[in-house]
Order: sequence, then C-alpha cells, then structure tokens
Amino acid sequence: MKKHFVFLVLIITSLIGNAQVGKLKKKKELEEGPVLSNNTTTQRIGESKQRGVKDKKEKPPITDYKIISIHNDTTYVDTTLSIQKDYKFNYLRKDDFELLPINNVGQTYNSLAKKEEGLRLLPLFGARARHFNFMEVDDINYYHVPTPLTELYFKTTFEQGQQLDAFFTINTSPRLNLSIAYKGVRSLGKYQHALTSTGNFRATANYTTKNDRYALRTHFVTQDLLNEENGGLSRVGVAQYLSQDSEFADRASIEVNFENAENTLKGKRFYLNHEYKIIKSTDSLDHELAFGHILDITDKSYQYDQDANNTIITGLLGESFIQSGLSDKVALEDFTNTAYLRYKNSVLGDFKIKGGLSDYNYGYNTILTRTNQDGTIERITNRIKGNVYSVGGEYVKKYKGFQLKADGMSIVSGDLTGNYINAAIGYDIQKGMKIQLTGSTNSVAPNYNYLLYQSDYKMYNWQNDFKNIETQKIQFDFKSKKLLNIEASYSTIKNYTYFDKDSDSITTPRQFGEDINLLKIKASKGFTFFNVIGLDNTIMYQDVSKGESVYKVPNIVTRNSLYYQDHWFKRALYLQTGVTFKYFSKYEGDAYDPILSEFYIQNETEIGGFPQIDIFFNAKIRQTRIFFKVENFGEAFNQNTEFSTPGYAYRDAVIRFGLVWNFFL
Repeated sequence: MKKHFVFLVLIITSLIGNAQVGKLKKKKELEEGPVLSNNTTTQRIGESKQRGVKDKKEKPPITDYKIISIHNDTTYVDTTLSIQKDYKFNYLRKDDFELLPINNVGQTYNSLAKKEEGLRLLPLFGARARHFNFMEVDDINYYHVPTPLTELYFKTTFEQGQQLDAFFTINTSPRLNLSIAYKGVRSLGKYQHALTSTGNFRATANYTTKNDRYALRTHFVTQDLLNEENGGLSRVGVAQYLSQDSEFADRASIEVNFENAENTLKGKRFYLNHEYKIIKSTDSLDHELAFGHILDITDKSYQYDQDANNTIITGLLGESFIQSGLSDKVALEDFTNTAYLRYKNSVLGDFKIKGGLSDYNYGYNTILTRTNQDGTIERITNRIKGNVYSVGGEYVKKYKGFQLKADGMSIVSGDLTGNYINAAIGYDIQKGMKIQLTGSTNSVAPNYNYLLYQSDYKMYNWQNDFKNIETQKIQFDFKSKKLLNIEASYSTIKNYTYFDKDSDSITTPRQFGEDINLLKIKASKGFTFFNVIGLDNTIMYQDVSKGESVYKVPNIVTRNSLYYQDHWFKRALYLQTGVTFKYFSKYEGDAYDPILSEFYIQNETEIGGFPQIDIFFNAKIRQTRIFFKVENFGEAFNQNTEFSTPGYAYRDAVIRFGLVWNFFL
C-alpha cells in the first residue's frame, strides 16, 4: 500500500511539474516568440514571418474527435473530470450502479436489477454470468478524428495483476478511419483459486466515398475470459469468514469448496454494415433512396474444466460419469444476413424495409443416452440447429420538437418463432429538457442452455421444450439538466425462465407458469454549491407484484456522493475528492453456479442491508485523469462479514488507483 501511495505521489508531482514547465515555456514564447533551432543559427518566429515562414497550425477543437455508435448517435472525446467519470472507472468501464461485484476483479456480478438483453428474435448463448465484460455489437464504437488519438487506461487489481485498456485510432484520410484496441485484466485475488485472466481485442474501420454515396462500418472482435472457480466458501469457510478471527484476515487461509476448476468464455465476431445511396439527397432533391446490408458472423464457446470430482463429499454438484478430467464444452455458430431498402423524405420521414436470414448451430459433439430413476431411457440430443427468415421495418421522423421512432421484426419461417415491436415518441420541451414514452413487446425462445445442456456431471444434462418468453414493457423517460432525470417502467413477463435447485440441490432450469409484473423507477439529480461542492444522488425503487418468488431484486438501491472539486496550482491541476455511499435493501439474492456460469434463485440467505462507503481522490492534469480510491472504507476498522452472493464474500477494504491518459498527436 505504501509503495502504491509513493508511486501515485511521484506521478502527480511529475505531471504538475511538466504542466508548470509548459506554462513557463508558453509564457516565454508569448514574450519572445518560440525558438526554431538548427546547427548554426537560431531565429525567432517573429523574425521568420518576414521571410515568409507560415505559422504553426492550430490544434483542432476537441469536438472534432467524434465517437459514433452503431445507431449513429454521435458524441466526442471527453477529457473532463466529473463524478460520472469516477463511477465509470472500473473493470467494465461503465456505471455499475445496478451491479454488485464478487470479491475479485474480472469475476461475475450479482444483479441488483435484472439485466435487460434488448429486443431480439433468437435465443442467447448461455453462461450469462460471464457476459458482463463480453463486448457485443452495440458495445463497439466507430470514430472520426482530425489527428491520431490514443487512450490508455490503467488500474490496480487484487494481488498480483493489473488492468489495462489501450486504444488507438487514426484517420488515414478524411473518409477512412481505423482503430485498434486491447483490454486485458489479470488478478490473482485474495481468496484461494480465484484468479481471473481476460482479454478483449477489437479493431474497427469506418469509411465513406468522396461522393458520400457509399458508407461502410466494420469491426472484428476476439475475446477470451477465463476464471478459476472455487465454488465459493465451504460451510467451514463461511464460519471462518464470519468469525472475525484475526487468523482469517488473510483471506487465503479461508477454506473454499474446491481448488481444481476453471471456466472460459471465448468469442469471435466479424461484423459488416454498409450502405449505398441509389438516390442521394441534394439541394434540389429532398428525398433519398439507399440499399444496405448487414453481416454478422459470431462464434462463441464456453468450457468448464475440473481435474477431479472431489465435490461429492460436500454434496455440491452431485455424481459424475467420470471421476477425473471433467470437461464440458459447448459452442454456438451464428451467421446472420440482413438486407434493407431505406427511403428518406423531409416531409414523410425515414422508412426502412428489411429482411433477414439467420443460420444457427448450438451444441455438443456427443449424444447422451441415460436411464432415469424410474427405469425409463432418456435420449438427449447434441444439437439445436436450423435457420430462420425474418422481415421487418423501421421508421424515424422529427417534427417541431417531436421525435417518432418505430422498429419491428418477426420470424416468418424457420425452426424457431419470435418477434418484437418497439415504438417511441419524444418531445423537446425546451433546451436541456426532454420527455420520451416507449412501448415494446418481445417474444423469443429461452436461452440455449435452458433448452439443451450436457455435462460430465450426471444431473447437469437436460433437453427442454420451453415456451417463448413474452415481455411487454412501457417506459417513461424525463431528462432535465436543471431538475432531475427519471426512468420509470412497468413490465409484464410471461413464461419467465430461470434456474433453481431441485430436491437433490442440483441446479435445474424451470419456467414460471404465471405472469411477473415489475415496476421500476430510477431517479438521479446532481447539485453544485458555490461552484466547488457537489452532491450527486441516484435512487432506484423496484416492486415485483407477481412472481416475487422467482424474480428477486432489492426494493431500494441508492448511491450518494458528496465531493469537493476545484482548480489548484494556478489551474494546472483540477482536484476532485469526496465520499460515495451506496446501499441496497436486504433481499434473497441469487446464488452462483460455477458449472453453468449462471445465477439461480435461493430462499435461504439474505444479502444487503449494509452500507458501502468509498473515499476517492481524483485529479486532472491536462488530458490525464488520475483516480485514487479507498474502497469499502467502512470495513477498514471492522472485519468484513458481508456477501455479494451466498457463499461469495464481498470485497474487503482496499486502496486502488489508476489513470486514463489521452494523447492527441
């Protein structure tokens, strides 16, 4: 800890020194003019101007460094320091307000609000607990920059390891942008056999022709997410953890269920989205006709390996077909083509008609035949494969402050059924104030691992014919910089599918026969006092009126940050320091299954009802943001006895630091 503190002080001191030297140099240049040197002569810029030497080109504004989402939402690189940047300075690089991390970096998260996977036609690949850091199509951005841009992210982990996310992008011409990035994490963790090692590589290209008729966006992503699995704390380990005995302050001395297993999620994806404008809008034409094509080739695999089944003693996972060298591997190949015709008119709006073909192949390399307890013979297949044809459309229109959006698609032929419809209307009340009402419905088959699973563990083998999950949702959004932001939604879920424990304590897929009704309200508001004191508040309320026995979430989740921020050292450094308080009400949080890498419901253990307090010291020097945090400060004086999920301890008090550094060449 002392080494980390000294290292941080050295970084801050050197950066402040560079900033002061740069300011003195700039002051001297303003007084005397910058110096151009060669081997024999030294001339002032002021003198060379008379000889026809051009001034140095000015740097482009930060707003020219554009970030473009797959949905064409455009923002720009933001090098400021705000409380929102502190919330996003984590392993996921996203605000994790609705997530509760397990004790090591790179492990899974317990969800304080169930993750919404978005509207879709096909089932999702399993192992959803490993997908928090898996980058999907919507997570990949494209860029347009006037000069090369680099961003480096670094943060310490728990014992032996580090996090690094390195990104570089360049426009080789005004019409072609290329980017490359790699995010790597390795952390040993404080508990036995909890190492994590993950890597996310991505490369993108963004191109438009000179006449602006043809546009292309494409990316390639390869990901490898490995976690050692220890099955959580054993019964003895839980007692050791709760005892607060100083002997177990060293978490590596606490007993876990096993130390010989690991699981790995791997994925590769090639994505291509391109469009050609048959008729291009001009000053004399107010309409546009374009043809587009989207190609998505995704391969995923999930593997669970265990040296030997030594868990039968604890009754954790049950009997296995073999006693050593257990290995479960499942893969998915998904090939999707979508073609569309788009027509845009200044009066009518933007119409899109689309059709798609998806070919999927999920499964294993073996067919299982087994004899059940009642003497019947059960045959479990090894594949879910086939193809589906789908049609749909989109509509977008803006009129006098109103924004209309609609999107829908349905499978018309194939081995699966599914459809979705989404419609939204928004209105700009005034500058900085907007409301939006959204309604959606989605029918889709449960994830593949609910339908088919094979394992070397005898009871982890099943084949189901579940009904489609049907979800209807209505959502209201209000955003105001002066007032507050509100997200309110009401959802009804039919045929909800989940994992549960059977009478033998084996994780089993089930489908709920009744409707689930969920009300969710999330509000946030930030205050500033005297331009230096900030107070940021976020609160979420959830109520499950039907189905609370299988759909379990806390009623209240809140986060409050009180902080000070101001310029120091003649504006060379921008300092931000304060405290963040987070709390969620007690509830029967889902438990984690390492074989499936999924969460299952349980009704024996409550988690939550305890405060989480973080103290942070952040600073900005030029384009560098430095983050220093004491996590879970409240447990620094009293040994931690809280859980993130049954059997998995919450994080102890720890000091961590890191930085985000942007380079503009």
